[in-house]
Amino acid sequence: MKTVTHAARKIAILGATGSIGASTLDVVAQHPERFTVTALAANRQWERLLEMVACFRPQFAALLDPDAARELASAVRREGLPTRVLSGAEGLCEAATLPEVDTVVAAIVGGAGLAPTMAAARAGKRILLANKETLVLAGGMFMAAVREGGATLLPIDSEHNAIFQCLPAGYAGVPEKGGVRRILLTASGGPFRATPVGELVSVTPDQACAHPRWRMGRKISVDSATMMNKGLEVIEAHWLFGAAREQIEVVIHPESIVHSLVEYVDGSVLAQLGNPDMRTPIAQALAWPERIAAGVAPLDLAQIGSLHFAVPDAARFPCLELACAALVAGGSAPATLSAANEEAVAAFLERGIGFLNIAGVCAEALARLPARPIASLADALEADRAGRALARQLLGRQAVAV
Repeated sequence: MKTVTHAARKIAILGATGSIGASTLDVVAQHPERFTVTALAANRQWERLLEMVACFRPQFAALLDPDAARELASAVRREGLPTRVLSGAEGLCEAATLPEVDTVVAAIVGGAGLAPTMAAARAGKRILLANKETLVLAGGMFMAAVREGGATLLPIDSEHNAIFQCLPAGYAGVPEKGGVRRILLTASGGPFRATPVGELVSVTPDQACAHPRWRMGRKISVDSATMMNKGLEVIEAHWLFGAAREQIEVVIHPESIVHSLVEYVDGSVLAQLGNPDMRTPIAQALAWPERIAAGVAPLDLAQIGSLHFAVPDAARFPCLELACAALVAGGSAPATLSAANEEAVAAFLERGIGFLNIAGVCAEALARLPARPIASLADALEADRAGRALARQLLGRQAVAV
């Protein structure tokens, strides 16, 4: 049998020191003949990035924080590593558009990931997207950049990757033409799925961060507990798959085995199943349209025994409906919501406000900042800035009352 050889994909990982970056590097390390790490980028964790640089020896490394970049550059020189260090927002954008790179893993958390991901789209790269803010802050503009730049967009959030796998081959972003009736996003329900609503007022940060299925950072764990993460995923699904709000539904699935589903007009429902491990969607996107091993244990349905599904409780998860309302409002509303949520979650983690106040801050920010058009990157970043400023003002007032 003739052995098929592949030209190694040259990868830039934006957000290398986060959980997505670590999972990506784990998959890449299993297939050195298929992937070369050409650039690694992060925010400010230069010592952690140095470890990765020493292991994978990329041509480039970038840090958003200039002081951290200087520390990394000194350490790279001291250890004689063959890596050029880039710095600041410009350095991140350069890492995302290098001629030496064909695949960009966009996993920088927050608004800092918007500009380099947009730059990668305009440069026609193959983009593995994990940065929520790119679609939440500037979904229409980003999708236009993907089309105009000739980029290939592959989602690696587990839910959106599952939908991607369940859609028909050659899907062109028009549900009706693909025979798609509905997209169903699954949600674990977080740690408070069955907690009496009256008890949520006393929830602590440690309780909110104790996710029953996934190991995540503290901010995203709180977003899972409020289901704000799922609301933002509804917004992302709208842009990724061309689905209207009424074509996207959320269903609680506590086992986190069914990662999402697509319902067709003939009554068929296709689902993607797997153990809850981010290496699965990452490996799928890295090798697409082929398949490679991800190092994930096989799924044993007999051992699992049963799967459960339920409709989300609106009283328990008001953030979900807030996100859906922001999608309908359009323009800057999703950016306002995302920014206000980040500030409110940070305040909660610092014990400045209660768990239930997160939704209140977000609702008031949406009410007080009318939606405006997003026509440029500056518009998106200004909407984010305004949302944060108002949320901080609201939190300053609220912190006294809590």
